[in-house]
Amino acid sequence: MGRTPSRLNELAGPAGKWLGLSGAAPERHTAAVVADRFEQIAWRDTYEQSAGLRELAEELNERYDHTTDLLTDTFLAAYKAGPRLRERAEMDPSRLVNHQVITSLMESPEFAELRRETAGDAYAAAMAVLAQAAALRRMPAGSRNAQEQSERAKKARQDAEGAATAVGEALQRAADGADEDGTVPAPAADAVRQAIDAAEAAKAAAQQAAQDAAQALAAAAPGIRAGARNAAAKAAEAVREEAALMRAWGVAPGELERMPFDRRAGLAERLRTSRLAQWAGLIGRFRQMAGGERARKVENATGELVGVTLGNDLSRVIPSELTNLGLPALRAVFAARYAAGELMLYDSQGEQSTGQGAVIACVDTSHSMYEAGPGGVTREAWAKACALALLDQARHAKRDFVGILFSAADRIQVFRFPADRPAGIARVLDFAETFLGGGTSYQRPLTAAGELLEEEFNDAARARGDIVMITDDECGVTEEWMRGWNDTKRLLGFRVFGVAIGAPRATEAGSVLEALCDNLRSIDDLTDVHAAADLFRVI
Repeated sequence: MGRTPSRLNELAGPAGKWLGLSGAAPERHTAAVVADRFEQIAWRDTYEQSAGLRELAEELNERYDHTTDLLTDTFLAAYKAGPRLRERAEMDPSRLVNHQVITSLMESPEFAELRRETAGDAYAAAMAVLAQAAALRRMPAGSRNAQEQSERAKKARQDAEGAATAVGEALQRAADGADEDGTVPAPAADAVRQAIDAAEAAKAAAQQAAQDAAQALAAAAPGIRAGARNAAAKAAEAVREEAALMRAWGVAPGELERMPFDRRAGLAERLRTSRLAQWAGLIGRFRQMAGGERARKVENATGELVGVTLGNDLSRVIPSELTNLGLPALRAVFAARYAAGELMLYDSQGEQSTGQGAVIACVDTSHSMYEAGPGGVTREAWAKACALALLDQARHAKRDFVGILFSAADRIQVFRFPADRPAGIARVLDFAETFLGGGTSYQRPLTAAGELLEEEFNDAARARGDIVMITDDECGVTEEWMRGWNDTKRLLGFRVFGVAIGAPRATEAGSVLEALCDNLRSIDDLTDVHAAADLFRVI
């Protein structure tokens, strides 16, 4: 059967519906999370600084497609203050699995909890991504069929767009070859019809591929959601643990935000692997307890209330005396009694916080300090936690702090933390991690402490320092040394507080420690940080 020519308008009608599809296709996005330029810069900078992120991306890219985009979206979802997901219809079909993963993450309660720690903190957001690494490895594997179907849908869609473009091109060629009356030669007309048929078939194939991809994604969604929830929960736990670790060691959030990425990562690694890492909770509780005692402490108060006395200290006037100020007729009486020192005041007794000189913690690091008490807490851990809380106490009062680690007479190490200089975390860790081993000698560390207080007195005229001796052992001192020690103590006016850990005999009447200390207590329960609470009310 011979081919017949066609009129151009007869071809244009069927071809018309394809012409609108042959233009520029709407933009399809490869990123599920909407991000501005600055947020994208934050991701790129973090990615460049984090070897862990780069290694994870390299590993995933060897096994799956488009995983760098998935890592980017995971980071941005954790980092942005108010992350917004693109609609599924806006996504490139090949990224629909990524979109489902991020959707599942952001819909989980665990991820909302995670974001409280990571929003606005690029380092914490990167850590959250790394903490989800195991799940990010599994989820693409569990949705492999959905990914393959999505790739087919993308290919079919591209074929359909190409077929629509071919219709327009065939119609244009037909128009170029048409006669003046609009008659199109038969070959050109057939080409238009074939292009239309091909476009119809490609459209149907694209629709079927999209349907198959949607079904495969729906089948994979429950597994993706479960994996996302587990991943978010683990990430939240990891980020919380690191934040708690930083708080326990006294690293403030503001200091962390200013810290370069690599230095912060190195610090976190050091804290996690520190000799005292497992006791971070104890250190944190000690510091929290000390902070609470500081808040309760009333400056210039002398201790426990024991009654009423007379005087003119307005800070201790009893309420009934103050009522006289509210009566004009009695104000002159109040003034007269104040001048005569006859106002009724609360009377109290106890130790007074009068220290101005350095706070010195002498910490025993002999072999016996390795011994663990109740709850598995070692004597060293308790002593170091107490010393770090004393460091906080000194800095709060703008006093110098000195940590003296000691064991045998020939083993001593001194760590100085002047009040007018920051107590760098690296130096604090050096102090906390150092352990000398060996036996125990009181004379060497106390002599060093006395010399430091004498130096401070001579250089800055500051007296009344405080020495805290933390030990688990008894040892003797010579009479000659004791006489010199007492002379130095009277001259400089410092106080000595003794803490005997697991050594009740060291606190008995007549012991060397009792003779050395103004205030002495025995610690048996190493899980109880409040056993030393009174130290932080009087130092």
